[in-house]
Amino acid sequence: MFAAAPPLAPLDWGVIAAYLVGIIALGVWLGRGQKTTRDYFLGGRDLPWWGVALSIVATETSAVTFIAVPAAAYGGNLGLMQAVVGFALARVVLAMWMVPHYFKGEFYSPYEMVGRSCGDGARKTAAGLALLAGALAAGVRVYVICIPLELLGVSIGTAIWLFVGLSLIYTFAGGIRAVVWTDAVQFILLISGGLFIFGHLLTQHPGGMTTAFEALDKAGKFEWLDTTFRLGGSLTLWMGIFGATFLTLSTHGADQLIAQRVLACRSEHDGRKALLASGLFILPMFLLFLIIGALLFYHHDLQGAPFGMHLPEAQAGMKQNDYILPVYMLTSLPVGVKGLLVVALLAAAMSSVSSALSAMASVFTMDLRPRQRNSAAALRSSRMATLGAAVVLIVVGHLCQGTDSAITLAFKLSSITSGALLGAVVWSLWKKQSSSQPIIFGMVTSLIAMATIAFGVPGEKLAWPWYTLTGTLITLGVASITGRAISPPSNKG
Repeated sequence: MFAAAPPLAPLDWGVIAAYLVGIIALGVWLGRGQKTTRDYFLGGRDLPWWGVALSIVATETSAVTFIAVPAAAYGGNLGLMQAVVGFALARVVLAMWMVPHYFKGEFYSPYEMVGRSCGDGARKTAAGLALLAGALAAGVRVYVICIPLELLGVSIGTAIWLFVGLSLIYTFAGGIRAVVWTDAVQFILLISGGLFIFGHLLTQHPGGMTTAFEALDKAGKFEWLDTTFRLGGSLTLWMGIFGATFLTLSTHGADQLIAQRVLACRSEHDGRKALLASGLFILPMFLLFLIIGALLFYHHDLQGAPFGMHLPEAQAGMKQNDYILPVYMLTSLPVGVKGLLVVALLAAAMSSVSSALSAMASVFTMDLRPRQRNSAAALRSSRMATLGAAVVLIVVGHLCQGTDSAITLAFKLSSITSGALLGAVVWSLWKKQSSSQPIIFGMVTSLIAMATIAFGVPGEKLAWPWYTLTGTLITLGVASITGRAISPPSNKG
């Protein structure tokens, strides 16, 4: 039987209800006046860079991050910052190299750019891979972020419908404009919640920050650098510099989830600023939640301060340590504030869900089944695709119940296609004009190889940060070999 936290006070429920009503109303209001798919999927290409930057960070910072990042420091140290270095470095590369190509045409996705260089077959293959992996990974994340709500007595099934249904309302009505601006609000709520928890933890024991940090440093909680080079095992600096950089090049440059936001900026210059600014946000944000995890270790383990309940046992998709922050929020914070912190958790979850809905609908409508872009029929089809994406996420979320290591599965599903997609984008920029066959063979081979590594090889032989780099090299290598055998080159898919 799953242990429930002490019930929320009416004031807390009032705060949660006010947030849900407000965020939905904002999204629906922002959807006024939409007439074309350009409005729906690109926001009329009129979104300011700073709003897009906040949306980028909110999208990649799901409720899973809210939960898992503090847990990583609680059970270990600050080693995750080695990956964050790569997360930030990749944005510099993308801003300087890839963004200019995005704005050379009226592209709706990176896969349209692939099609422009390599033909329609390559475009649809890349889009299909992105849609399949994105749908499965997003559905798994929906399931995982619903697990902590069991602490409030809400079943996982009900929570899945709640998250997806509420996110659908404003995404269906407002498109990417609603998603970006609600993301911005939700990011502010997330950071505000994190800062409050940080401050609250420091007030719980005599000595404040100085005493706590000295104890944590002595316990090894502030260690973060591992310069060992290895392909498997725990995270190292080399995995961060190379592996995490290539992963982010794919997630932010070849995955519609983030690329769609950059394409919605007003200009190439603004697209660059949005990516670079998101890198400046991501570094302190990850550090904040890692330090929160370390402070929870100081509070709970070193000082022996009890919570109002025991940590639930590990289950599919959640380790026991993953509950440390939600349990602290629900048992140790004052009335009213508790509701605000639940809102921060909801905000992180809904920003990820709404982003996935918009990205999936865009890929399906504009890449797999392209229509006349500026017609009313195309706009209706786009909204129906958004509805269909919601159904997919609900189904996948329900199917994940009872599976082992759901969060690991989400990472693997994303990783096995990330190299193929990045390789396709790099190939299209490198070759300029090519037939579809080489890069299709490259993507398919990469998919098979990475799926074998991820699911077919017993034990962890290759750490997840290396997946994208490996998949990219396979894609480009096979495409190059295949391309030499195809002559003359053709741009027909």
